[in-house]
Amino acid sequence: MEKEKIVSVYRNHMGDIISFQTSQGRIISYRKALLEASDEKFSDVHIVEYENGETLFDHAAFENLPSYY
Repeated sequence: MEKEKIVSVYRNHMGDIISFQTSQGRIISYRKALLEASDEKFSDVHIVEYENGETLFDHAAFENLPSYY
């Protein structure tokens, strides 16, 4: 089975990513997407873990995706 892809991002009024749309049409929150990415449910997504223990997406991968506000 082919892994899902993130196809667009939803941003708040400050430009921060708050949720994603997947190739299967699901809209999921940033945190849920992080959990699913940790379980390797997405292709072409990179997670960065910082020294303070915080885990975030590498946002550079989302720069060319459509954004909705």
